[in-house]
Amino acid sequence: MATRRLPPLRALEAFVRTVRLGSARAAADELGLSPSALSRRIGNLEEFVGKKLFTRARQSMQLTDDGHAFYEAVNPHLESLARAVESQSENLSLLRLHLGVLPLFGTQRLFPRLGELRARHPLLHIDIDTGPHLEDRVGDVLDAAIILSRGPERGLHAVRLDYNKVHAICSKELREKLGDAPSQDLLTKQTFMIHNELPESFSAWKAEIGMPDLEPAAIDHFDSGQIMLEAAAQGLGIAIMHDDHMRRAHDSRLAQVFDVEVESPYSYWFVCKPTALEERPVRLFHDWLVGAGL
Repeated sequence: MATRRLPPLRALEAFVRTVRLGSARAAADELGLSPSALSRRIGNLEEFVGKKLFTRARQSMQLTDDGHAFYEAVNPHLESLARAVESQSENLSLLRLHLGVLPLFGTQRLFPRLGELRARHPLLHIDIDTGPHLEDRVGDVLDAAIILSRGPERGLHAVRLDYNKVHAICSKELREKLGDAPSQDLLTKQTFMIHNELPESFSAWKAEIGMPDLEPAAIDHFDSGQIMLEAAAQGLGIAIMHDDHMRRAHDSRLAQVFDVEVESPYSYWFVCKPTALEERPVRLFHDWLVGAGL
């Protein structure tokens, strides 16, 4: 039986790196290549497969439809190859990822799905850090983080994980007292609760309900969304949070104040240093997270 001809592996690496980083320049920097050398490698791969994988214009490279299809077809097999080599290695060892996560994201979205990741990559183990200032510690004590932000700092590899609406959430008992459309006078007598990671959400909500000058009796600040939800359920105030938080809580004690659609200034983002994607634990988690649609 004739041996199948293998694709140029360095060219394949250049292609996959460009797709994952979303930038030919970043891929060239990580591979220690000039942009023209990277382009030549990808050109060799295009010649091998007989298809244009990227369009090129003014130093910009965008995936074609064929390029998308090629990546989706090849990427799982590359991971399978890596796992196969891993399983036969005499230097078999655990892969360790130091990940920063906000507690509510971890509880509601990450941990319910981590079993899938463990089944797929049994050697990957994750140290979880729920401390403050996660973004600032990426590249130092953290390999990567999932943050709540208007937009990560430049220089980080970032993947936006969602888009959200702002909700005002309280106990059903308090909701009944407030009614369907509480007046500004009534709301000024309430305590509002704001997450430290969502400082501008309250302003967005007030503007949307037509009460930009609303000054409540008190504003309590929290660094834990999970505790905020419990405080709201216990009738301790009105929590300004994301619709996703309320929906995933599945807490029958909670209700929404005003039925309004308020675009949140904030989203969850996965962030790491671009070079960290070279580290197998970071890349495995990144690829799983994006594919899992958390």
